[in-house]
Amino acid sequence: MVKIRLMRVGMKGAPSYRVVVAEAQSPRDGRIIENIGWYNPLTDPSTINIDGDRARHWLSVGAQPTESVQSLLIRSGIVSRPERAAAAATSAAEPAKKPAKK
Repeated sequence: MVKIRLMRVGMKGAPSYRVVVAEAQSPRDGRIIENIGWYNPLTDPSTINIDGDRARHWLSVGAQPTESVQSLLIRSGIVSRPERAAAAATSAAEPAKKPAKK
């Protein structure tokens, strides 16, 4: 399975990340398929630079983004935010919790 994930670069104590496409089994900083952008959380506001065309291509062929990359894609406007109505419908379908025993 192919994943879109973060690869840590930068000095100790000053992290910066590359947004990469890699095999799920490869190590965090190991072999990558393609570098599609970068993310610097230390600037104010944090800097996100992702190639939207390449990200959409990889998503269309089945690459799965990690949670952190998914939030970066939403923040940069490449992917639309999921509908809240769908989330509310799934939580409403869950059974009510039993009251705590005394």
